[in-house]
Amino acid sequence: MTAAASTQPWRVGVVIPAHDEALHIARAMDSVLDAVDLLPSSVRAQVVVVADACTDRTASIARSTLRKRGKVVVSLARSVGVSRALGMQRILTRWQHPLERTWLANTDADSVVPPTWLTHQLALADAGATAVAGVIEVDSFSDLVPGAGPVFRQRYALRDGGEHPHVHGANLGVRADAYLDVGGWASLVTAEDHDLWNRLRARGWPVRADPALVVTTSGRRVGRAPLGFAVGLDQLNESLSAACPESAA
Repeated sequence: MTAAASTQPWRVGVVIPAHDEALHIARAMDSVLDAVDLLPSSVRAQVVVVADACTDRTASIARSTLRKRGKVVVSLARSVGVSRALGMQRILTRWQHPLERTWLANTDADSVVPPTWLTHQLALADAGATAVAGVIEVDSFSDLVPGAGPVFRQRYALRDGGEHPHVHGANLGVRADAYLDVGGWASLVTAEDHDLWNRLRARGWPVRADPALVVTTSGRRVGRAPLGFAVGLDQLNESLSAACPESAA
């Protein structure tokens, strides 16, 4: 980053892909807008919701919640990778330069971010990170067998030394120049987050996995992405049910 660029204020774009998320999208967007409101007045921000192959009121709810604070992009791709890429494209079409002062934050439509979500990411970016990966908490384990919560938390281990091994599209930020350098989001229907993160690391961009950057996500067992987080919860539920059948009764 040049010295001149480092003195310019940040611009922040937030992308939220959504497929039939009418039950969750307003809550997710309210939390994102609260995080936007906490940004310094010098920071310009825009929020883009990508309503992907929706058959419910996701798009209309997103528009009424956003009003003039962002855009809703409609997609028929039925792919989270394509949806995230479309959202990024919408942001970068508006903001071309300087790419090294444009931050692209990502979350999911069934997730709630804390008010400090964006300021935390920018602090990490100012400290040299070109991409950051946070962790998730599950809002409720009520759809799973008793005891699933403690087992999940035990398995969702954090590393010593202040970092963690997890990558979630629900809690991921990347600087625009790094994002474009590695080719952006791939057209994947699942694991698009790990794919992008691995390419950033392979290209040598400084990344930070911060366990203090926390997003709360849905504990549902049927999600929107094949082999996504909800599938992992369902597999945990099935394994616990098989090990202790009476708990599933």
